[in-house]
Amino acid sequence: MELRTLGNTSVEITTLGLGGAGIAGLYAAVSDAEAAATIRRALDRGIRYFDTAPHYGAGRAESYLGGGLTGDCVISTKVGRMLVPLQPGEPAERSEFADAPPFRRVWDWSAEGILRSLSESLERLGTDRVDIVFMHDPDDHEEEVYAAAYPALAALREQGVIGAIGAGMNQSAMLTRFVERLDLDVVLCAGRYTLLDRSALEDLLPACERRGTSVVVGGVYNSGLLAGGTTYDYRPAPPDLLARVARLEEICAGHGVPLRAAALRFPLRHPAVASVVTGCRSAAEVDDNADLFERDIPDALWDEL
Repeated sequence: MELRTLGNTSVEITTLGLGGAGIAGLYAAVSDAEAAATIRRALDRGIRYFDTAPHYGAGRAESYLGGGLTGDCVISTKVGRMLVPLQPGEPAERSEFADAPPFRRVWDWSAEGILRSLSESLERLGTDRVDIVFMHDPDDHEEEVYAAAYPALAALREQGVIGAIGAGMNQSAMLTRFVERLDLDVVLCAGRYTLLDRSALEDLLPACERRGTSVVVGGVYNSGLLAGGTTYDYRPAPPDLLARVARLEEICAGHGVPLRAAALRFPLRHPAVASVVTGCRSAAEVDDNADLFERDIPDALWDEL
């Protein structure tokens, strides 16, 4: 696995990372044994970058990583959502994570909330320091980021408690504003720089090049459509996108390359992109993604795509 440095920091991450939502039970339960096997297999395949968040399974992903990671690994976690224990008789909140622990998620972008959230994450991860902290989905909280959340994280970076700070979102416009206004080391952009959606190329990626900010790309399969599924951004894909995917598959087949392999590697062709992150829920899925990632892809395919 190639290592790439984030911005002007000393943090290096592998070009393929493992996202923690899958092992936390996103859409389907994952056993403790399956989660542990997934992490072990990722380490076996050379993955040394692991992304997680309190939101993923209400802390479950962080606990799994804390118990399963060994050696020299880079972990990113997130702030913005506090986990509050359910009171006796309080109904569980609706969640896309199966069998989540008894917590509800509460937005908190105050400096106190950031510090408390990170402290609880460090406890679940079993460490006193984390390499990267992302502000998680602040779509409706932009001014709170400027006023409180970013200054709190910048102070922690100055103290050496965290190595790099950034923001993680499913849109590029606000991420671009953050890059231009704040001293971010890295951003995590999900679904907006893929073979189907290259909108981040219009705003975010040029801004990151100018500012020296690194990019981690998630959602490379656009929630399944580029991996053989029929959903795009978690909704049924419209006919025009289904037709585009069929054409992409045809082009890739002509070069002997699976579409999924091209989708996985495509973002890394941009100089600002440091890593792509995929969410795996089993050792077999880790092997599948790692095998795809290691495929040789001819330049002629990229030219035709």
